[in-house]
Amino acid sequence: MRKLSENRLVIASHNQGKIRELRDLLDPLGYELVTAGDLNLEEPEETGLTFEDNAKLKALAAAKASDLPALSDDSGLSVDALEGAPGIYSARWGGPEKDFNIAMGRVHRELEGEGSGNRTARFVSVICLAWPDGHMELFRGEVEGAIVWPPRGNQGFGYDPVFQPIGFETTFGQMSADSKHGWKPGQEQALSHRARAFKMFFEQCLEGPQS
Repeated sequence: MRKLSENRLVIASHNQGKIRELRDLLDPLGYELVTAGDLNLEEPEETGLTFEDNAKLKALAAAKASDLPALSDDSGLSVDALEGAPGIYSARWGGPEKDFNIAMGRVHRELEGEGSGNRTARFVSVICLAWPDGHMELFRGEVEGAIVWPPRGNQGFGYDPVFQPIGFETTFGQMSADSKHGWKPGQEQALSHRARAFKMFFEQCLEGPQS
């Protein structure tokens, strides 16, 4: 497992929701963070067939283009009754504008059409750290829950308003940022899929802020 020894790190994303959550997790650690947008890097086409494939594709493209280590996240909602859909196509279910109101409505309609009453689902996040020489490390986090309707809350982003994690009476959309993904070093538990992946990334790859 390669450790991150550099001070500067690229967040390989143009998704403002993901960038915000990754910054929340990384900022306390003292790294200098820049985004793919800050560096005017093109957003690569996500042609992979798994979360891991797409996370690697995004991180490696940013690392090679910037000549810096790059951190990507590929994530999505997997609904059991829909055979894992929308999965890696979670953003695309919102149409060309990636409108998650449309995407959430489609999930609801397809579950109603399926008719089994099974609403179990999970959020998946795969974080990839890539270096310009092509070396990569991968970390996968998942959180189990259920789809609720109608959507509840306006916090977070994406499918958060229709996802209620196991053991909670509120959706991700009703939780504060700190409650949802506010994991910090030394904290035993992480709730969100992204925080769980990040916890593994921290424990295995980070040497802490560099002087």
